[in-house]
Amino acid sequence: MKNKILLLITLFTAVLFTACDNKTQNNEEIKETKKEVLKVGMELAYPPFEMSDIDGNPQGVSVDFARKLGEHLGREVVIENTAWAGLIPSLKTGKIDLIISSMTITEERKKSIDFSTPYAQSSLAILANKESGVTSIDELNVSGKKIAVKKGSTGHVYATKNLKNAEILVFDKENACVLEVVQGKADGFLYDQLTIYKNYVQHKDTTVALLKPFQKDFEYWGVALRKDDPLKTKVDEFIKEAKANGTFDKFANKHLKEAKATFDELDIPFFF
Repeated sequence: MKNKILLLITLFTAVLFTACDNKTQNNEEIKETKKEVLKVGMELAYPPFEMSDIDGNPQGVSVDFARKLGEHLGREVVIENTAWAGLIPSLKTGKIDLIISSMTITEERKKSIDFSTPYAQSSLAILANKESGVTSIDELNVSGKKIAVKKGSTGHVYATKNLKNAEILVFDKENACVLEVVQGKADGFLYDQLTIYKNYVQHKDTTVALLKPFQKDFEYWGVALRKDDPLKTKVDEFIKEAKANGTFDKFANKHLKEAKATFDELDIPFFF
């Protein structure tokens, strides 16, 4: 009888330890398969870079960029759709890990956040009303002319500093700026070249796209990170590799093919 009891105890103990070992192993497997989340902030209101499809799913150049970066880092990417004015505050308070939202690297922004190495270059351009007679930036800087700008954009900054003779109309949304020009309420809208080109294509009957750069230097876009974030080194590494292996060229061919052809025809340097 005692031998039977000992045998049962031994069998029970073996089963218990086996179950514990299996549970531990399963937990370890779950930990290995569950990736750390990378929260990427962007304003999904800037096609073809940041936008949503008809079902509300994020898509565009920056979305593809973020997902490829996530693959490089071994992290699961979650896109956080955030209003432009809230992007930097969200980054600084830790609600997001980084910003990929066609953000220009500026000295003012660098006072509070860090940027990756540049991944794209751009310059301001003009969407002019067809009846305005405007053919250059100087023709906007005169009394009586009205210029639409998006609040907080580099176009807003440029107009405030350099176009003091004109009336500057400030709006929260890009679409509002475009509408002012289309309706003839503003003579021109200052924004980056690709956005100007895109809106011209949609409003050829009422607008003219002046894509030739009028600034001395190009603007550069970068991934925004918190100050002294060690993640910057890995992001810079990815950008360097993506430029070398054609990843950015694939982004352009997928989302910007017609625009790139136009830029090449006008002999204007393209983004990537």
